Amino acid sequence: MTDVTSSKSARRPHHWRRDLVELAALFTAVAVADAVANTVAHGPDGPFLLVASAVALIVTAGFHLWWSRHHNQHGHDHAPPVEGPPVVPPPVVPPPVEATPTGTIKDLGTDADGATALWRMRATVRDAPGSLAALCTVLAGRRVDILTLQTHPLATGTVDEFLLRAPASLTARQLSREISLAGGGDIWIERADTHDLVDAPTRILGLATRTALDAAELPLALRQLLGRCTIHSLPAASPTGGPTGESAPVEGILEGTTMRMRDPNGGVISVERHYLPFTPTEFARARALVELDARLGPRVPRSRDVLTLPEGKITVRRADQSDVDAASEMHERCSERTLGLRYHGPVGDADRYLDHLLSPRHGRTLKVQTASGRLVALGHLLWDGDETEVALIVEDAWQRRGIGTELLGRLVALAVEAGSASVYAVTQASNTGMVAAMRALGLPLDYQIEGGTLVVTARLKATRQAPNVPPYGIQANVLRDQAGR
Repeated sequence: MTDVTSSKSARRPHHWRRDLVELAALFTAVAVADAVANTVAHGPDGPFLLVASAVALIVTAGFHLWWSRHHNQHGHDHAPPVEGPPVVPPPVVPPPVEATPTGTIKDLGTDADGATALWRMRATVRDAPGSLAALCTVLAGRRVDILTLQTHPLATGTVDEFLLRAPASLTARQLSREISLAGGGDIWIERADTHDLVDAPTRILGLATRTALDAAELPLALRQLLGRCTIHSLPAASPTGGPTGESAPVEGILEGTTMRMRDPNGGVISVERHYLPFTPTEFARARALVELDARLGPRVPRSRDVLTLPEGKITVRRADQSDVDAASEMHERCSERTLGLRYHGPVGDADRYLDHLLSPRHGRTLKVQTASGRLVALGHLLWDGDETEVALIVEDAWQRRGIGTELLGRLVALAVEAGSASVYAVTQASNTGMVAAMRALGLPLDYQIEGGTLVVTARLKATRQAPNVPPYGIQANVLRDQAGR
């Protein structure tokens, strides 16, 4: 470092008054010295005074030397401040990181075995300079790497959302305590996985693309955008035709852990998250997705699969509310027993549910058509809050040919793609066809029977791929037409 001399002391102006003072001091010193010399030379105690003066000078010099060394060792420097560039401390260097051959991230030196864990964390901090720096300093002290950071401004503070890579030995309780001591509040932590490594703009653009291609993707996109939450599509009219009274203003409503937005198809989209309040930033993002859905209007992917039966070829494709009339005609060809097994109520009310069931807002529906275009089967995958329901109906003349099993396998594959943890089917204990189709999935099943109603739940957590469903005589995927995708 180069010493810099103050500009004020670089040049001292020369004054004649100072010369007079110095000359007077010199004459005074000469006079005093002459008086002392006369006293020593002619006085009776002259030698004693010389010896005493010498001793006093030696003691004074020794004390001054000791004081100077002691003063410097303790870092006390009364020199004037030096003007120049500030001293910047060296930056904190994060621990080295390398990628293993399997693609996982390894933090060298974090734990003895290099094991790490991914966490998603939120904390509310004061809107003041240095608040976020205090949190980052605490995380660095525990060798926690900040992979991504998002800020959600509030009226009285800021919500900071982190994606962290921490030593595997660091627990959520320890991490939460450290952040709390650093000034963070409303702390929420959960484990993350490699899917969360995608940055926020890329993830939001991907969700917007999925929503633009398929209207049924809006509830799923909202769930992935906002994390663990419950989404309800509340129609303006009930299946029986009566008004439900559900409505919301155009700008939507945000109330803590609940947001309500106007559904472009009528009614309200309600989103609830009990463990964490929504921020205005999250509300704005959700409204943008809903507005995109409203501008694009009804849309369903037009891809189809052509399957071969002994009686001829059938086509499996997505259905929507434009198929209500064809589905009503299929109901007229079905027996009362078939309709009763499917709708669990008065047979005459079956048609009233079609508009709700075929709405892409409530799930996805697959239809089966013959070569002549007649609709002979429907399979529904319905979003029921945090759960997912599957339901099937096959026209009597086309039963026992594997169509129901084929539809169920495709619906479960869609549920796996949507990230559902399980699917359940509600039927009667006497519906052996539905039970056999669920067992053919090859997935863990749970059975619950209440008053003759059977609920069969298939757990999907154990598999990350579509189940292997036997085609039961159907030559599947003989022709796949994706021209409309």
